[in-house]
Amino acid sequence: MHLDSARPLIGVTCCIRESNFAKWTMDAAILPSTYTTAIERAGGTPILIPPSSFSTSILDKISGIVIAGGPDIDPSEYDEEPYSSTASYYPEQDSSERALIEEALDRDMPMLCVCRGMQLLSIIHGGGLHQHLDNTPGFEGHGSYDGQSSEHTVTTNDGSKISSLMGSQIIVNSTHHQGVSNAGSLMVTAHANHDGLIEAVERPDLKFCIGVQWHPERMRGNHDILYSELVKSARS
Repeated sequence: MHLDSARPLIGVTCCIRESNFAKWTMDAAILPSTYTTAIERAGGTPILIPPSSFSTSILDKISGIVIAGGPDIDPSEYDEEPYSSTASYYPEQDSSERALIEEALDRDMPMLCVCRGMQLLSIIHGGGLHQHLDNTPGFEGHGSYDGQSSEHTVTTNDGSKISSLMGSQIIVNSTHHQGVSNAGSLMVTAHANHDGLIEAVERPDLKFCIGVQWHPERMRGNHDILYSELVKSARS
């Protein structure tokens, strides 16, 4: 493991998508810069991890990892059929990030899982997803998605790591159309106040393993503490 106590290397997963690159259109490894900025602001040095059959080899070089948000996870990962014939999935990204999460868990590597990352973490622990919240009774109109963002309040569970870091009530953003229906063996640590959707999970038996449905890197204030605690754990 990399042991730079000053600015530890923090890996962050990214997508490969067709993008405009200079005067060309080609596949590129892409990630919103809010992630790398948040890691730098927290005292770490970010390094991108694109989907690969050999992605876990990077874990020998880094001290912590962020599983970033991104596209819908293939429902076959949790034994369901797609909710729509128009949905797009990226199996290489699913398998690469699954391998990274499983290996990071085995190593007790500090890990923060954001949005899609929390959903995949839950699937790995035996859980599943609501594939489209607007079609799910009780969760219609949960929040914005498809390029839009809204905010709502979540309540954290007493005694949880996230409650100790962020308090009992948190205002979060909402930019997703899927949600965790069942977190499996993970500890559920926060719910949305308005509809009860699972908003945070954790593994209390590990050094630092938290998943959140919102995007803390797109919010300031006390949300920075999730990245700061990840980097702090990576230094120890």
